[in-house]
Order: sequence, then C-alpha cells, then structure tokens
Amino acid sequence: MRWRGQELGVADTAALPGLEHLDGLVQSVTTPEFSGVTFHEVMAKSALNHVPGGSSMPFDWTVNPYRGCSHACSYCFARGTHEYLDLDAGRDFDTQVVVKVNVAEVLRRELARGNWHHDPVMLGTNTDPYQRAEGRYRLMPGIVSALADSGTPFSILTKGTMLRRDLPMLAEASREVRVTLAMSIAVFDDHLQKAVEPGTPTAAARLDTVRAATDAGFDVTVFLMPILPHLTDSIAALDDALRRIKEAGAARVVYGALHLRPGAKAWFMSWLERDHPELVSSYLGLYPGVSAYAPKGYRSWLAKRVQPLLRAHGLSGTVEDDRPDRRMPVPGLAASPPPIVVTSRGRVAARRTTPDAPAMLF
Repeated sequence: MRWRGQELGVADTAALPGLEHLDGLVQSVTTPEFSGVTFHEVMAKSALNHVPGGSSMPFDWTVNPYRGCSHACSYCFARGTHEYLDLDAGRDFDTQVVVKVNVAEVLRRELARGNWHHDPVMLGTNTDPYQRAEGRYRLMPGIVSALADSGTPFSILTKGTMLRRDLPMLAEASREVRVTLAMSIAVFDDHLQKAVEPGTPTAAARLDTVRAATDAGFDVTVFLMPILPHLTDSIAALDDALRRIKEAGAARVVYGALHLRPGAKAWFMSWLERDHPELVSSYLGLYPGVSAYAPKGYRSWLAKRVQPLLRAHGLSGTVEDDRPDRRMPVPGLAASPPPIVVTSRGRVAARRTTPDAPAMLF
C-alpha cells in the first residue's frame, strides 16, 4: 500500500489538476487491491445536498459519500460532474475517486439542526454508495445510523452487492423510519456487461442481493435501465431480464431508455465505436447532436414492448418518464414533515403513517 500525505490548506503542485486547492484534501491513496484507482480522501464541509427546484428529480435531498465511481459504466450520466474538479469525464471518473471520509459525522450534525424537517433523503443518485471503495472506507453504516437516529426516511439505489453487508442494519433502521431499496441492473448478458460496465458485479450477483434484501423484509425495486437500443431491447433480452428479476423476488421494476448526457455521451460513443461500430450510425440517428434522450417514438415503442412482458411475469412496472409531474412526491415516502415520536430506545424517529404501504422510489 502506498500513501501520499498532503497537508490541509497547502497547495500541492504535484497533485492532479483541480485538486491542488481541494478543500479538506487529506491525502491521495493507491493500493494493490484497487489497481489503477486513486482515492482522494477529503474532509467534507457538508453532507446533505439540496436538489435545485428546477430539477426533474422527484426528491429534494441527497447524500453522496463518493465522487467518481469504479463501476466504470460507460453510459453513466454523472460523468460530467467530474469535470467540476478539472478531471475528465472518461477515465478519470472511473479511476480518480473522491472519498468524503467524515461524511457521516457531518451528516449527523446537519440532521440535528432545528430547521431540518426530516424530508426523505436519496443515496445513489450521482455515484454509487456501495461501489467497491465502500469495502475499504465503510462510510454507509455511519450514514444509515445518522439518518435512522434522526428520524429521516431514506432510499438507496445501487449496483453494489456490498449492500448485503448492511442489510441487518438497514432492517433495524426500517423499524424506525421508512427505508426503500432499489437495485440497478441494466445488462443481463455477462459478456456485454463486462464490456459496457466492467467494474460492476454480475447480474447474477446483483439478483442474489435482491433476494437477500427481499428475505430481509424489503420490497425491492429493480431499475432495468438504461435499456440500450439494439443491444438490450430485444424481446428475448427483456423477457429473460424480467423473468430473472421476478425469480429474485423483486416487487416492481422501473425501466427506461438510455440517456446520453454531456460527459457520458462522448465516452459511451467511443466505447460503441470500438465494440459495436455497426451501431454507430443508428445511435447518431437516435441521439443527434447534443440530444441526450431517445426520441419519443422509440420510448413509446419500448413501452409497448415491455408492458406485456411485465404482465406476463406478474411484475408491477413503471417507465421512468411516464409521470406528468416529475416533482411529485416520491410514492411511499413522506411528502411533508412527518410527526416525530420517541421510540422505545429513546431515539427520535418519524412515525410511518401507512406502515404496510409499498415503498417505491419513483
């Protein structure tokens, strides 16, 4: 293991561009267990991120313990955020991971403020909280504890099988606050999965995690997205995916077509040119110029293909963009400040008004 210490508040001329004056930078770390990946450990000043009012996201608060992600999904919409650090949205996003080592302590202080209204908090909206780095840094147990102790409901969206480590803690937290879990599985073909998202666990391993979470008492949502045109949108591929999702015990599915936002678009297209050059012209037609979204015609065609398969497998399903008001409250989570009670263990918690209602992310 090799450590490169850096003093707080002192510019390091040898640091990566954009990190010379990164507030709270403690040290940058490389280790043989994570070949090719550098972790930049920082002391965060804040943990809760408020989602701008104009955003289409159906939640108001997020927590992101990491920036960058070793899952290395070529289509990841968050790639562009790495450019704020003067790092690139391609290889740097996969290999230069910022770790907020004190995020749990900062979050606990923020949740204790008198003006915190116990609004639902979402984890996994930017980069995955259960990416491989979590095995090293173990930030999520502290985050889960802080949220549960404060009476704040929360949701987790992940591709990481490390979620299984925290299932006992999450089950305990769910007795105090509403906790919803979702697993993202876009690609069920092992060869394609290793090519397009090489740092992720296999679909089989993620489905095993869905089963484990279901057995722990959670109604798990599977995000079957992004669906990749001409690669994962055939009837055979969708039918196989939904069959396996059902067998894993998932309660519902959210599906949607590929988005190619700035930062992700160039990186994904470079992958497509290498691995599937025969599809480049088709993708340029679907996502012309700066367009980030598949055309409405394709999305409608996809919905007509998926919906009968959902019914055939007895799954509840929602297309990602079928809600007329993208800022509507997240179903299954409190839309307004919940009543506060003291639990049997003396902790403040938000009482669930409909304890048996299914908890959904979208």
